[in-house]
Order: sequence, then structure tokens, then C-alpha cells
Amino acid sequence: MRIVCISDTHNCNEQVAVPDGDLLIHSGDATITGTLHEITLFSKWFAELPHPLKIFVAGNHDTLFEQRPDEAQALLDIGVIYLQDSSIELEGLKIYGSPWQPRFYDWAFNLMRGAELAEKWKLIPDDVDVLITHGPPNGILDLVPRHGWNEKTGCEELRKRVEEIAEFGRLKLHVFGHIHCGYGVHEELGVKFVNASICDEDYRPSNKPIVIDI
Repeated sequence: MRIVCISDTHNCNEQVAVPDGDLLIHSGDATITGTLHEITLFSKWFAELPHPLKIFVAGNHDTLFEQRPDEAQALLDIGVIYLQDSSIELEGLKIYGSPWQPRFYDWAFNLMRGAELAEKWKLIPDDVDVLITHGPPNGILDLVPRHGWNEKTGCEELRKRVEEIAEFGRLKLHVFGHIHCGYGVHEELGVKFVNASICDEDYRPSNKPIVIDI
């Protein structure tokens, strides 16, 4: 299966050249403030892309998906699969999606580091093949420059859970975004990790979608 990975498009929809593939994954922050209008525009663009399978997981900017989830999800095209602490099987792959990340200002889907986030990550099935989260695991494509040094900003509890799941040998791909400057691909634990952030730190759509064949 050819999987096209994008994230953090932040209303730059038409500026993103999305390559063909079997499955298109958007791992959150489709919008800036998560308004009805922004989500409607995103949904129209996303629905018109030619990929036969499409999955969306909300991010911390997509506030309506947390505040009024039924209303937000109803705006998505019927062909778009929305995952929030849930899974689906497609073409023999078990795919799980979750929007949570360590508290970041006062945006959506914030939880405190430690026990709160660990409870969410316990919901990830052991037999998942493709994991989609909005934020990265700690130490993987999550570095942010801070006054001459790089801070690891990813979730420690997510890292622990990914390491546990990787021991079962099923996990092939972990897609996320959130940390724009962490864009890229990294392989570890037998897993391909993809930070698919399209926008850079200045919210310009300067990064390309990442294509993974599994």
C-alpha cells in the first residue's frame, strides 16, 4: 500500500501538491483556529483529492473537534475516516488514531505529561500496524531550538507505549506532525516514524508530503 502522509497544513490547502497514493493520512492541524468555516474549506479540499482512502486525526489547532465534536465531524465528507482514540482495518492493516499531546498553551486536545497521557496511550492496541497521533513521541523528530540547544518536546509516555508495541513486531509506521521543525523520516525499533508537517515554523507550506510504501 502506498501511504501519503501530510500534517499541519494550517489552511494552506490548495498550496500543497499531494502525490497519488492508496491511502492519504492527515495527522492534524488542518486549520489555524478550528472554526466552522476553516473546517468546511478543509473538508472540501480533502474530499476532492483522488486517493481512494482518507484518514484524518485532529490536532491542537482544530478546536471544534474537541469543543463540538459531533458538529465538527459532520462537516467532513462521508468518504473521510475520522479517528479519535479509535481504529479501523483497511486492506489488512489495523490503523489507530489519536489527537492528544502534552499541554501546549490553551489549545485543543491538551493533557498533562505523565499519567493523563499514559491513560490515553494505553488505548492503543498491541496489534496496530499504523499509528497516527498529532504529536511525536519523545526523542523522535521532536527537537525544537531553544537558545542554542535543542529541546525534546515529544511525549515521554507515547514513546514508552510505542516501544512496548514495537516489541510485538506489528507496528510498521507512526505518522504525526505538530512540531513543524521536526519534519522528516526516521527509522528505529523496526518502525518508520514520519513527521509530516507541511508548514514550517513561519506557517509557510514549505515541506512536501511524505510517501511511504508498506
